[in-house]
Amino acid sequence: MICKYKATIPGNKVFMRVYEIDSEDTLFNLHEFLQNDLGFSPDQMVLFTATDKNGKTVKKFGLFDMGDGSMDKITLDSLISGDMPVIRYVFNLMKNLFIELAFISRSEYDPRRDYPRTIMEKGMNPDQFSEVYEDYGEYAETDTEDGASYLEEELPENREWEGN
Repeated sequence: MICKYKATIPGNKVFMRVYEIDSEDTLFNLHEFLQNDLGFSPDQMVLFTATDKNGKTVKKFGLFDMGDGSMDKITLDSLISGDMPVIRYVFNLMKNLFIELAFISRSEYDPRRDYPRTIMEKGMNPDQFSEVYEDYGEYAETDTEDGASYLEEELPENREWEGN
């Protein structure tokens, strides 16, 4: 079976991804995929936390067993069947920065597709080492004459802001 997860950054309306992942894949497989998809440095410690329906952390999974199992032993299917529909990918342990992955649905495996895969994305990738998520794309306006995009404070000389 294929699991569909929606990835968001809590408190942010810009960043969103939807991933399809084989239910038999481990958290380590997911970690490697996310690391490549988001352009994160491979030399940083990461952690997955599983939450219950109320958002309370119930288990932690690291590269090494922290008491609940290690990433390479825990499958997505075991998390879903264990009533842990939301996992957090903590990509910066020092600043507790994470991406929340909420289980959406299951579907049949399609042999014509490669998994895991990104099926929808919105917003720029977060900076692994920044304190906050920044995506200025939502503020850019397009100048209708030449098709160029500028932020208000970056308008060329002798150009006036024509935004709403």
